Amino acid sequence: MVKFNEALLDRTFAALSDPTRRALLARLSKCELSVSELAEPFAMSLPAVMKHLDVLSTAGLITRSKNGRTVACRLSAKPMEEAMAWLDRYQRFWTESLDRLAAFVEEDEAPRARKPAARVAALSAPHPRKSSASARKRRDS
Repeated sequence: MVKFNEALLDRTFAALSDPTRRALLARLSKCELSVSELAEPFAMSLPAVMKHLDVLSTAGLITRSKNGRTVACRLSAKPMEEAMAWLDRYQRFWTESLDRLAAFVEEDEAPRARKPAARVAALSAPHPRKSSASARKRRDS
């Protein structure tokens, strides 16, 4: 069984839970960008963007480098690789479970498919109403 670093996974998924941080990562997927370039399309202050970048950096999803006064950000793949490996394990589990369920349902449907007319007739036949005791007394009087 593969052991995963729980703290790293927690930080990764917590960082990915915010739509602004996912948008920042999407912008970085194209190329390295400065903090100012990253902040450009967002309707928030530069300090707010910096806080989001701090969360991404703490999770290890981005790295920052400083050249003079410019801070550049780039993606870091390792945390995402671990998260994908964790998700892949569960995807295999659910795929196998759902495949078994589908096979079971198809197997269960096979006998019904052999006698569709009889089953439809039985299901569509009118069912007599059960009368209550008070209704029978009124009828008998």
